[in-house]
Formats: sequence, C-alpha cells, structure tokens
Amino acid sequence: MTTVSPRRVLLTGAAGFVGFHVTQALLSRGIAVLGIDNMTPYYDPALKQARLDLLLPQAGFSFEPIDIADHDALAGAFSRFAPDVVIHLAAQAGVRYSLDNPRAYAHSNLDGFLSVLEACRNHPVAHLVYASSSSVYGANAKVPFSEHDGADHPVSLYAATKRANELMAHSYAQLYGIPATGLRFFTVYGPWGRPDMAYFKFTKAILEGRPIDVYAEAEMSRDFTYVDDISEAIVRLAALPPARGGAGAGHDPATADAPWRIYNIGNHTPVRLDRFIAVIEAACGRTAIKRHLPMQPGDVRATYADVSDLMARVDFRPDTPIETGIARFVAWYRDFYGPREG
Repeated sequence: MTTVSPRRVLLTGAAGFVGFHVTQALLSRGIAVLGIDNMTPYYDPALKQARLDLLLPQAGFSFEPIDIADHDALAGAFSRFAPDVVIHLAAQAGVRYSLDNPRAYAHSNLDGFLSVLEACRNHPVAHLVYASSSSVYGANAKVPFSEHDGADHPVSLYAATKRANELMAHSYAQLYGIPATGLRFFTVYGPWGRPDMAYFKFTKAILEGRPIDVYAEAEMSRDFTYVDDISEAIVRLAALPPARGGAGAGHDPATADAPWRIYNIGNHTPVRLDRFIAVIEAACGRTAIKRHLPMQPGDVRATYADVSDLMARVDFRPDTPIETGIARFVAWYRDFYGPREG
C-alpha cells in the first residue's frame, strides 16, 4: 500500500463548513495548511469570516483569497507553497440553487476544478483528494448506494457537475499519473454549518417561533453525517493515495487502472425526515410549526451510504448518532448567534 505523510496541504474552501473543520484537524496534527477561499456571498460571508478568524492565528496556517477559477492566481499559489497534498473542497454548493443560477456551477465546479487539475499537473503532488457528493447517485433505486454501482443519472445540475469532477479527475489520473481520490459526502451537518442546509434553517425557525417548510416529510430520508466524522475520514484518506494498475478490471465505477478511487463517506444509517425534525425539536426544547410542501425538483427521496470500502481502506466509518451531533450543533448555534427565542 502506497502511503504519504502530508507535511504541506493546500486546501481549497478553507473558510467553508467542511474546509474549516478539515483545516483544524490538519493543524492539530502539525501539518502546514495554505487555505484558499474567495469568500463568495452564496451565504452570509460573515460566518465564513468568523471561521477564518479562528484559523488565521494558528501556527502553520496561511491564507490566500483566490477564486479557484482564476487559473493564474491558483497556479501562483501552488508555485509559492509547493504542497505535497491537495484537498479540494471549494465548490458552488446547493441542489436547489443550481436551478436558479446554473452558471455559478459551471464557473466554480467545472472551470474551477479544471484549474485545480491543471495546477496539480504543472506542480505535481502526491495526492489530490476532492469532494464529490452523494447527489451523483441521482435516480438510482438500489440502496444502500455503492461506489461500485453506476452513477450516470443525476437529477440536478449540481449533481451533474460533481459527477463531471469524478470523470475529469479520472482523465488526469490516467494521462498524467495524478493520484486522485473522490469523496461522496452524505448530508454533512454540525457546528459552523451552512445556513442554507435544512437543519440550520429548522433550528433557526424553531428557536424564533416561526414555521418550517417541510418537503415530503413522510417520504424523505437522509444519511446524515457529522462533520467531525467527515474530517477524520478525509485526513486518513489523504495519506493513502491510490496506486496505478489493476484495480479497474471490469470497468468498476469505483476504481481504475489509473491511480483513481471513489469512496462514500456517510453515516450508513438513513434517518427519516420526521425523526430528524423531532431530534432538533428535542435539542431546542421547542415544537416545530410545520408547513407541509411537496418534494422539490432536484431532490431525491432517500440517501443511504455503503461505506464498506472506506472501512476497508482506513479502518474507520462515521458513526456519530444524530442525537449527539444535533445537540452539539444547537449548542453552537445558541452560543454563536445568541438568544433568539421568539
């Protein structure tokens, strides 16, 4: 098994939700991190700045405000910092937003990802780890979702761009020998989370005594994954670049003869939406006022991760119960935003 000991990690999306937590995990291990972020206003930049303000004083952390689609600026950062590992987490997120602003996804998720691949080609690294998404499974009916199943029927542009990233990474792994690992995240949640996510919106509305919009409550379930579990999996995988040769026999969608692999990172325990809301209600100490609505375009009914490959590779799988994770999030929310009870 090929291993690396990362010393210098260039991490895109460092002021983002997952990027902030992964940066903290790397710094705690004595690994130097150059954070890249353009602080896009997709959601409140003040929250991103608050995350960044916690990172900036820490030893080993440096930051450059770069749009990853700026090819020359990103290449310059690679040249100056000389990373041995790249963790690419920057992206235009959100399924529903992709219906309204598709060009933002082409800019960040396609052109931006191409910039990262080109930088890795011109400034060779030992490993590129990048974020994909469980949304790539789209209309797949077989559960749990396995990396070894096809993922060619996305139901949103966001999902299509993430699937495109996986294929782009494969081509660069094949052509230029760039070891690349794609990570399909399953509904990440936790402290310092994104305000556009349902659990964040639910918590805010419940504490303020306002109704919450609940889409297809009886039909929806998600594999909710606590952010610290995501971070642990990323850090472990970063040290294990895939090797070239032999793994892709039979055109397995999760592996390739090129140094390229795909892994699910999920809690492998889908939770119905009604139960998830009940857990938030318990943590808030309040009952939600629900406004029931039909399922939205681009949504899928259920996500459910098969994480056997992840477990075999790094001897770890996410297992934080939602009761624990949501309690931590609500405690953080009340501390960060102060009393907002209506």
